[in-house]
This record gives sequence, structure tokens and C-alpha cells, in this order.
Amino acid sequence: MKLAGKNGLVLGASRGIGLATARALAARGVRLALTWYDWPEASKKMRDEFAAMSDDHLVVRVDLRRPQEVRQLLDRIGARFGSLHILVNNIERGGMPVVHGSYQRQVNRDQWQREMETTLRAKWLVFEQSLPLLRAAQQAAVVNISSIAGIVGRSGPAGLLFNDGYAAANRGVSSFTETWARLGAPSIRVNEIMLGIIESRHGPGTRGWDLLSAEQKRDLLAHTLLGRTGTTQEVVRAILFLLEDADFMTGSVIRLDGGYVLGAERVPAMPEGVI
Repeated sequence: MKLAGKNGLVLGASRGIGLATARALAARGVRLALTWYDWPEASKKMRDEFAAMSDDHLVVRVDLRRPQEVRQLLDRIGARFGSLHILVNNIERGGMPVVHGSYQRQVNRDQWQREMETTLRAKWLVFEQSLPLLRAAQQAAVVNISSIAGIVGRSGPAGLLFNDGYAAANRGVSSFTETWARLGAPSIRVNEIMLGIIESRHGPGTRGWDLLSAEQKRDLLAHTLLGRTGTTQEVVRAILFLLEDADFMTGSVIRLDGGYVLGAERVPAMPEGVI
């Protein structure tokens, strides 16, 4: 799909992967609707940046856990753009065990529900409300952003970074991807990028990473076949691939994890045999 002149919605656009994706799409001539909710200082910088680029971009503060606010968001996009060619479903909230500790702690009494509502249900709410605008575009693409937490859960070295509710929510995202690919075909492609440890998501520079000991960090990297964490720009390139070049791909999951999921198993030397 050629991106110039298209309309896009990027969730969580105030920082990290969402902001980098929005910048890349804007540079390709996409007219954007961008959402933010918290992180007020980063959000203000994002709003100022995109306002300086063009009057065409729409920046909205919205709590994507609330159905009424999601409906209002899509009503505004419909009135402004008329259709939607791109949805980057980049919203999550994951409690890290190394940061939050047990769900049993009083301070975490709402944490499980927050992880489910943000990481899973909010994606569903946005897709459901976006569907008429995606269909109106005649050619559209959705990219769901998820985590390998849905595969590995709270186990191994990453068990310090992936909480139970967050892991369960991410396993549900892949079910959505397959259902929505069926629902959207043939005009709407729906694919998923399942992230490992990325610099701006569970990786270096995040609060959870900084709380890990040097040994715990070494264990995480040793478990990753490529021996490093991923970059935000690597995620953006994968998103652009799915939007621009993967016209025959739908219902698929790209695992962008540097081989973390495979890292626990090593290939033994071939035995000599006995015959």
C-alpha cells in the first residue's frame, strides 16, 4: 500500500514506539490522528511537534479504556478524514514484577484490571469503532502490537519483566488478530508484531530494566539468540513493512524478539549413531 495521502490512527503516540511510528508515517505523507492520555510533558512535546508539521494532523487526549471516549474519537476522525487506511494498535499497560511486586499488595489492587483493560480490551474497542472507517477506505491495514509475554508468561529471565495479567492479555491479542483478519478480508489486512525486549518497552532505559541486577540483565541477553535488546527503529521498520510491502499478508504474527523465545533450547552436536 502506498502511504502518501493516506489517513492513519496511531495509539500511544506521545512516546516510544508510538511516537517513532507517527514520525515515520508523517514523513511518508500520512495524515494522522494521534492519541495520548498520560505522560503530560512528553505529550505536550508531541502535540507541539505535529502541530508545527501540519494543520492536517489531529491530536486527541482519550482514555481508550472507556467506550464512550473511543466512540467520540472515531467520530472526530470520521468527520475530519472520512476514512481510515491505517490503524497502529499500540496500547498496553504492563505491570513489571520487578517494579510492582505481587498483585496481592494493596498498591496493586487495580493493576490486573488495568493490564487487561489497556493491553487487550482497549485494542478491541478501537478496532470495533474503527471498522466502518477502515471499510470506507477500500484498502486498509491494521497492525496490532503485542508481546512475547503471551508465549513465555512469567517464566525464565523475562519473568521479572512480564506480569501474569499482562501475559494473559497478550495471548488474547493473537486471537483478535486472526478473528479481525477474517472479519476485514479482503479489503482490510490485519497483522501483529509480537515484541521481545525493546529499548523503550521492558528494555534499557525503562524503570524495570534499571532495577535489574547486572546478573539478571546478562541472563536476559544470554537467553536472546542475538545477544542484545531491540531498538525502537527496528520496530518501526517492521510496522512499515506490514503497511507498505506485505500486501499478501494477513492474520500473521511477526515475532520481533531477537530469538528470545528460542533461546532456552540449544542444538546439540549430532551423535555418531550406532548403525
